[in-house]
Amino acid sequence: MAAALPEKFGRFKVVDELGRGAMGVVYRAHDSALGRTVAIKTIALTGNAAERDIHEARFLQEARAAGSIGHPAIITIYDVGREGDTAFIAMELLEGRDLRELIRDVSLMPTRSVAIAAAVAEGLAYAHERGVVHRDIKPGNIMVLPDGRVKIMDFGIARLHEPTVKTQTGVLLGSPQYMSPEQIVGQPFDHRSDIFSLGLVLYEMLTGAKPFQGEDIPELMFKVANMPATPPSHIAPDLPPVIDYIVARALKKKADERYASAAELAKDLREAAKEVAACEAAGLERAELTTVPSAAPPARVEIGTSPMARDEPLELRASPRFDSSEGFARLSILPGEADATSSRAGWTVPARRERRKLDPARAAVVVAYLIALAVAVAIAMS
Repeated sequence: MAAALPEKFGRFKVVDELGRGAMGVVYRAHDSALGRTVAIKTIALTGNAAERDIHEARFLQEARAAGSIGHPAIITIYDVGREGDTAFIAMELLEGRDLRELIRDVSLMPTRSVAIAAAVAEGLAYAHERGVVHRDIKPGNIMVLPDGRVKIMDFGIARLHEPTVKTQTGVLLGSPQYMSPEQIVGQPFDHRSDIFSLGLVLYEMLTGAKPFQGEDIPELMFKVANMPATPPSHIAPDLPPVIDYIVARALKKKADERYASAAELAKDLREAAKEVAACEAAGLERAELTTVPSAAPPARVEIGTSPMARDEPLELRASPRFDSSEGFARLSILPGEADATSSRAGWTVPARRERRKLDPARAAVVVAYLIALAVAVAIAMS
């Protein structure tokens, strides 16, 4: 049986359940004070009383910091609070699909991928300038609305995730496949960690593949911290070189070698948009030119013109290697041995040997050789 709906969180009356995630349950609720519909994300406060108080204080501090950010690419937070052992965030209710679903279900075009990444980078730049780092940029935390706008979700509350990966030295919080090297090895990190994570998301949008993968967590961590990523254009050939440069700079292992700010990354992506669009159009044009209609009949080649030829023509698929009637004629002839016809692979063709044509150059060489031989013999006998 489904769990009973809670009645309310603070002043927000619960209407129904929207979904469940790693952090808790998300509800649709009605804001009685302002008369609007909102989304309520809940987070269970676990541990003893002291631990719950610490978690709540950290949650409130970071959620309020995120709530102070007003940007078109960042989800709006209306209120935060606690109801029993559950902390909650009231935020704007979005209708759309998260980027994880789009990458899985839709083949995103390069132009759209670059536009989404640029919008996210602009939202991150706005937050970074105000001292707020997301810490968990990944496709599941980026919502794409029906009109094309993007919204970064779970801003500033990544530290509230339950530990997902345990290592010998401690605990990693978040998603290892989208972490920066400094997060992986447990070093201090700043806003440039978000830039690395966004580079990973952009790579996946462009290619459909994650740049770093491993059979287990230690292998994945090693690759993120040490191995370079394959350039995106090696997987998606229609991407221009500038995209390889942008991704490579965003994915530098050392934070000092990456983009100094998300604003710089957004600027490069916006400036590369025209070149990406041109390459995308050229790729689509090439695809249309090379596409052969499935209903087109196979090429038919008539074999045999003598009275002894087969009644039915043999069907051969046309090939650029045989691009002349003479070439097809040579293909159709099989030398006979004893009979006038010879059977190969279940079909019979006239067996007529072709006359060898005299090669003038070769004949001249043979004549010169014979003359030289005769002169040498005459000299030896004199």
